[in-house]
Amino acid sequence: MDDPIEQFRQEVQSNIEGLKQDRDMQDLSRIWLRDTLKHRYSYNFSWMGRPIIQYPQDMMAMQELIWSVQPDLIIETGIAHGGSLVYYASLLELIGKGRVLGIDIEIRPHNRAALEAHPMKKRISLIEGSSIAPDIVAQVKREAEGARSVMVVLDSNHTHDHVLAELDAYAGLVSVGSYCVVYDTVVEDLPPALYPNRPWDVGNNPKTAVWEYLKRDPRFEIDADLQAKLLVTVAPDGYLKRVR
Repeated sequence: MDDPIEQFRQEVQSNIEGLKQDRDMQDLSRIWLRDTLKHRYSYNFSWMGRPIIQYPQDMMAMQELIWSVQPDLIIETGIAHGGSLVYYASLLELIGKGRVLGIDIEIRPHNRAALEAHPMKKRISLIEGSSIAPDIVAQVKREAEGARSVMVVLDSNHTHDHVLAELDAYAGLVSVGSYCVVYDTVVEDLPPALYPNRPWDVGNNPKTAVWEYLKRDPRFEIDADLQAKLLVTVAPDGYLKRVR
């Protein structure tokens, strides 16, 4: 083959196909991720000064998706400290277009103040309220009007019913070729009762919501290549590509 770029692409694809068959690596990765939870590993990282509370592998995946999709608008439910909003906004800044819309039922004053003062704020808008409240959904849909390319990230309340309601509300905004990313689907793969103070658990979490949603919406498919190459991800079955 004369094209070195295509040769490299095919080599990477071969790597991914190998990882799909490597059960030992998959098991080791699940064990590694499970054991990092007790150390609150994801809390160790920040982006441009804001805590991001994500695994680096998933953020690398988001970088690849954002560069590929070049979205005009990224909608994310669940803000916390706002690190992921800043991360997405900084990537859009490099691309030279696009904005990020963050929604959370509570934006703590110190987090709002830090985001309002951040250099990336020019590409970030905030909405405070429940992501599934009809008035908030209507507001988000108005914000999405005119955006040709939209990406959605769901990372707020992780119960089955809430995530399913978010998918019903926002997945339809995702443009063809773009993604709806549903975080913390990994709860389904973890030991039961790992989060005793949370309402979600095995059988009641984002992955069960994704599975139910996909039964009735053929526009989306799980990106199996992406989760295979990551190995470590909190979003197994959660990278949903709109294919039609």
